[in-house]
Amino acid sequence: MIFHVVPLAEWAADPGLPYRPASLAREGFVHCSADAAGALAVAGAHYRDVPGTLLALVVDEELLTAEVRWEESGTDVFPHVYGPLERSAVTAVLEVRRGTDGEARELVPRA
Repeated sequence: MIFHVVPLAEWAADPGLPYRPASLAREGFVHCSADAAGALAVAGAHYRDVPGTLLALVVDEELLTAEVRWEESGTDVFPHVYGPLERSAVTAVLEVRRGTDGEARELVPRA
């Protein structure tokens, strides 16, 4: 399983279509994290000032039709999906709970 952090508004925008974040058009891939801790770190580092609800999608990479490459970025290795995320590959949707300072604290099942 891999994780992808996304604002709720983006995830909900076109529910009948595969999910295509801006990074797919801009960079050619979808940024993902290897685990829940990595997703929290990404949420804290890149989404701290993004208003509204943040989600962490749990994606079964075996269900994706797009290629997944594990690539170095700095001193870490991240999974990158070279195509859209099929919604059927998303096995769980978690909510990123944030503190009043915007820091990502935990992932909880979305009700």
